[in-house]
Amino acid sequence: MFGIKLIIQNGCYFLSLARNIDYKALLDGSKELQRFKAVSAKSKEDLVSQGFTEFTIEDFHNTFMDLIEQVEKQTSVADLLASFHDQSTSDYLVVYLRLLTSGYLQRESKFFENFIEGGRTVEEFCQQEVEPMCKESDHIHNIALAQALNISIQVEYIDRGTTNPHIFPEGSEPKVYILYRPGHYDILYK
Repeated sequence: MFGIKLIIQNGCYFLSLARNIDYKALLDGSKELQRFKAVSAKSKEDLVSQGFTEFTIEDFHNTFMDLIEQVEKQTSVADLLASFHDQSTSDYLVVYLRLLTSGYLQRESKFFENFIEGGRTVEEFCQQEVEPMCKESDHIHNIALAQALNISIQVEYIDRGTTNPHIFPEGSEPKVYILYRPGHYDILYK
C-alpha cells in the first residue's frame, strides 16, 4: 500500500513534510501548487501580524518560497533533492515550518491550551517545544501545521509492527503521507 520514498536524515518531521509537499506538487500539477503557493506567500503576513518580526522571518520565508518556485518551474527531481540536501536550505525550511506551527498554535491558543502539559501556556510551549531546532514533533505539531498550510496529512504511526493511520485534519482527504516510527519520520508515497 505504501512505500518509503526517501529516508530523511536526522528524523525531522518538518523536513520530511516539506519534501513530501513539494514532491507531490511536482507530480500533481499546477492547480494544487498555485493554491499551496498562495497560502505559503500569505503565511509570512500572518506571522508578522501576530508579532513575529518581519526582519527575523524574512530569509526563512524567502527560502521556503524559492523552493516552491523551483517546483513551479518544474525543476528536475534530482535538482530539487539537491536543494533539500543542502544543509542551509534544509535548516531554513525547518525553521520556517516551525515558525508556522508556532504561529498557528498561538493564534488558536484557546483550542490548544487544553493539550499543553506541565502548566505551560501555549506561548511557553512554542518557545520550548516548537520553535527550537532538534526538538521532536508530536500530534499537536501535525494538527497545527496541517491547518496553517491548509493541507491534509496522513501519518502512519508504527507501533509494535502495526500501523495506525491518523489524518490531519480529521475527515479530510490526505495529500501528504508520512511514516512515524518512534523518534523518526519518513516520507511515504502511495
